[in-house]
Parts: sequence; structure tokens; C-alpha cells
Amino acid sequence: MFAQHRSSITLAALIFANLVPLFGVLRLDWDVGSIVVLYWAENLVIGFYTIIKLLLAAGAKGLFHVLFFIVHYSGFCGIHGFFVLSLTGFGGERPAMTAGVDWPGPLVFPQMLLNVAHQVLAAAPDALLWAIAALLLSHGVSFMLNYIGNREYQEQTTNKIMTAPYKRIVILHIAIIAGGFLVLQLDSPIGLLFALVALKIIMDIMLHRRSHRLRVDSADTVTQTSQP
Repeated sequence: MFAQHRSSITLAALIFANLVPLFGVLRLDWDVGSIVVLYWAENLVIGFYTIIKLLLAAGAKGLFHVLFFIVHYSGFCGIHGFFVLSLTGFGGERPAMTAGVDWPGPLVFPQMLLNVAHQVLAAAPDALLWAIAALLLSHGVSFMLNYIGNREYQEQTTNKIMTAPYKRIVILHIAIIAGGFLVLQLDSPIGLLFALVALKIIMDIMLHRRSHRLRVDSADTVTQTSQP
């Protein structure tokens, strides 16, 4: 029951963070570009907590995995962000994947991500930054209550931790970006913007329950078998 209670708290935090874009649409005149960029920025939040999980899972011995993940994930999110900015026109200027002299070797991927993130920050209003902070808090609540409090780390390996963000992006962002560009082509009607946010909330809830259900079921099984 306590594990289920923790899951309910994290689910409430997730829904609250996902309601912020609705406020942006209703009160701040956000368009589809702002919403899709916000959802792209959530990938960076997930990457941040993934790095912490890798460090907790392997400590100093996992430094190679951390560095590999940073380089690979930076390239993935950098290219993803470049196309999001290009297709939505967020910021009003054509984005550049790199600026100035390229960093050596594979470090060009973190450089790419930093450059795209810099363009997002330069164009983002304060309200969008607060929305990103809400996502950071929501994922932080889940990290503390589920990953640490519910001891989900006991069932994780470095390979599982490193691949989890990519699975989420593939499942979630194909639907979100496809829906976002449909809304963009129709000149961002408010009804479809609501539908886009609702789609994100529904898919987040499904992914949340799927990722934590096994741990809750396992805890329930242990409790039942320990009873006389």
C-alpha cells in the first residue's frame, strides 16, 4: 500500500507539470512551437536524472558509461532539437547545429546540444522556463519516491538505465511531434492544442504506470508471501 501511495504522489506531480502548457495556451498565448519545444526540453530533464542513476548504479566504475551516455544522448537530443526548432520556427531564426569552431571528435555532439539549448533559452519567455522547472520537479519527485524510496535501483542495470530514455522518446515523441506538426499546419487552433496536451498527459500516465507497475506488483507479492 505504501508503494502504491508513492506512485499516486508521483502521478499527481506528473499530471500537475503537464497541466502547465494548458495554462500557457489559455493565458500566455503559447503556440504549438512553445509546447513542442517544452516537451523536447523534458528529454534533457530525463537525461539529467539518467546520469544521476548511472552514477548511483556504478559509482566511479560507471564513469565510462556516464561519458558514453552524455556523448550519445547529446547527439540524439541535439539533432532532435534542431529539427524541432527548424520545423516549428521557435525563436524566429533558422537554428544552427554548431557555432564557431567544432569541438574535437565525439565532443561535437555535446557542443551541438549546448548550441540548440542556447537558442531555446535565448528565445524562451520566463513562463516557459518555469514550465521546464516544473518538469524538473516532477521527475525529481518520481526519482526520490520511486527510484530511491521504492528501491527501484535494485532491479536496474547500467544497460537498462541507459536505454530507458530512448524508449520513452520513441514512444512519446513520435506521437507528440506528429500531432504538433498537424496543429502547426492548421495554424494552431486552440482545440487541437488542448488535444495535443491531453495526448501527452494520457501517454505520460500510461508510461508511468507501465514503468512502475512491475515494482509495485513485486512489492505486493513479497508482502503476501511474508504473511503467515
